Amino acid sequence: MRAKSIIASSLVSTCLLALLLASGVLQAQEIQLQDNPPDRYTVQKGDTLWGIAGKFLKQPWRWPDLWRMNRDQIKDPHWIYPGDVVVFDRSDGKPRLTLERGARGSDATRLAPAIRVAPLAAAAIPTIPPGDIEPFLTRPIITGPDGVPGAGKIVAARDPRVVRGAGDAVYAVNVEETAGTEWFIYRPARVLRSFDSNELLGNELRFLGTAHVERFGEVSTLRITSAREEILFGDTVVPAPREELLNYVPHTPDRVVDGRIIALANDSVETGRGYLVTLDRGLRDGLEVGHVLAIYHPAPVIPDPRAYEGPDILSKLADQTRAIVPPTRYLNLPPERSGLLFVFRVFDRLSYAIVLNTTEPILVGDVVRRP
Repeated sequence: MRAKSIIASSLVSTCLLALLLASGVLQAQEIQLQDNPPDRYTVQKGDTLWGIAGKFLKQPWRWPDLWRMNRDQIKDPHWIYPGDVVVFDRSDGKPRLTLERGARGSDATRLAPAIRVAPLAAAAIPTIPPGDIEPFLTRPIITGPDGVPGAGKIVAARDPRVVRGAGDAVYAVNVEETAGTEWFIYRPARVLRSFDSNELLGNELRFLGTAHVERFGEVSTLRITSAREEILFGDTVVPAPREELLNYVPHTPDRVVDGRIIALANDSVETGRGYLVTLDRGLRDGLEVGHVLAIYHPAPVIPDPRAYEGPDILSKLADQTRAIVPPTRYLNLPPERSGLLFVFRVFDRLSYAIVLNTTEPILVGDVVRRP
């Protein structure tokens, strides 16, 4: 009877646990609030969603939990503007954030005789400082073995010098007028492979600079407007895409992620906060813009220092004295969490992320997982 009672109690506990998980109570308990979060905060110009969340949470990436956002709201959050008031509500015992429109909000709905005044999207508060990632939003390109189909190519210049820079004019082919007058200049760079399987994931084109088309034709004339390094004959030119800052709220992936950092910006040996990293996971692995991942540094395998108490492995045959030869034993240390990153651009099998914080240098081979 006692055994049946224990089993019954276990079943009841399991059911209660399932109900708690389903209702989100346990998830709410996991939210780590700041020790003295403000009751209200007025949004200021220059704020970011990440920074505002940090005023209430010790883990700012848990922002959607505190706002109680659903998946659609995470992917397309309501704009938050300077002057709006973020309210910290604990009235029902479950912390949450709500938004009150400030004076700007009331102006946004005021009617004039022939004009409806509305705030520009550009004035909205971004997720993270846009200056940290705007240079990388459109410039990195991942291609297959054949490169960019139909891309233009620099073939000559007005004098025989090989190296070119800002202000120089060059000639290029396959420059279509319908693509516009602003073009980016690239050169093949790294071949990116999976850290564990060595699978080919893509070829990265290195961004070199920008150019303006002065004359279209079978051979077009381009003026180099900026150059991060020297421009050479044979470099690729592609139409400059429209830059758009996706304002996704930071959130964790729905599925398990077990990837690696396979490259660092500028081929550095190590990197840190605010720098770009490349991951060997992408759309096919469930990653999307806005995902926050934890970084873990793999720990080395170390010899087991504990005294060996097992059976003899080898005995001396010449006398009665036995010599114990213990086997070589090792201990697998758990990986240490070393930081967080924010995914901001995703390809099919690769993605780019920015390191948000770190407790130690980030290296190629570090593991990325759900926080």
